[in-house]
Amino acid sequence: MAGRRATGDAAGPAHRRVPPEQRQFNLILALMATEHGLTKQDILSTVAGYAERFDDEADRASLERQFERDKEDVRELGVPLETVDQLGAEGDTRLQRYRIPKSLYQLPDDIEFSAEEVALLGLAAQVWRESSLSEQSRRALTKLKSFGHAVEQSVIGFAPSIRARESAHDPLAEAIDRRRRVSFPYLKPGAAEPELRSVSPLALVNHEGRWHLHAHDEGVDAPRTFLLRRIVGAVRIDDVEARAPRPDEAARVQRELQDVFERTTATVAARPGSEADVVLRNRAGTVVEGETLIVRTTDLAVLAEELAAFGADIRVVGPDPVREAMLDRWRQVVNTHG
Repeated sequence: MAGRRATGDAAGPAHRRVPPEQRQFNLILALMATEHGLTKQDILSTVAGYAERFDDEADRASLERQFERDKEDVRELGVPLETVDQLGAEGDTRLQRYRIPKSLYQLPDDIEFSAEEVALLGLAAQVWRESSLSEQSRRALTKLKSFGHAVEQSVIGFAPSIRARESAHDPLAEAIDRRRRVSFPYLKPGAAEPELRSVSPLALVNHEGRWHLHAHDEGVDAPRTFLLRRIVGAVRIDDVEARAPRPDEAARVQRELQDVFERTTATVAARPGSEADVVLRNRAGTVVEGETLIVRTTDLAVLAEELAAFGADIRVVGPDPVREAMLDRWRQVVNTHG
């Protein structure tokens, strides 16, 4: 693009060239992993792409210019890289800290993506996870910890979870607005065939990244909460008036789901340093007990599916139904591809 400044490395042949985009990724990762920010000295001496040249005094001016260019490029990408002066030392660039506040680096709640955009973002998320798990990234963050910086582990091995809403969501939301009953085929865990459910929809709730429908099941005359991903066919809006939801219906269901999440656990052992180990350690609610991880969930069947994806890197200690469900998942894969 005309007028675009060069961002290539100024390092000589004695230094391994790190592509600008990789160096800038390393910079973003380091700044997102620290709450209070890093000084220029911290960055240049620890972040891959700078640290290799830090000890070369003759190259220091060139290295600092490279850092200044990278800061501008990162900001042009829309990343809110802030510069914070130390109290009483305003303007002293040696003491200034750089940071990326997480609160400013989040998408607005009303942003939605098409299926194609979700797929592309999913690939980008995988690249982030693999890069953040690289040996270079681990070494840099370990070095920052040794310097006394609190490192936010949740960015390591983290793949942003971006999900398209299930197709059942919109007709269910419409039925709630119109106060109409709905019917849909629902596949319970372990069932071979779906069952047709007729319900009065009361509230749609997102918990731990998954959409749930709370409704009054007219077939059994009792309240039920359904996971939208298990609705396996079209939602039909019936011309029958539904029961009215309570004013606090959604908030009450959120509390109930959180209660289930707090008391429903599985105990697993992951291969140290594996993707399973890193991801599960940083999962919300996980408790580390020696070599085992106690993982919380609202749905043990869904958790079993997630654990199965880690393959041989994971072992389920208990409960037995989760272990069996994970093994069944593996058997299905073998039977399908065997």
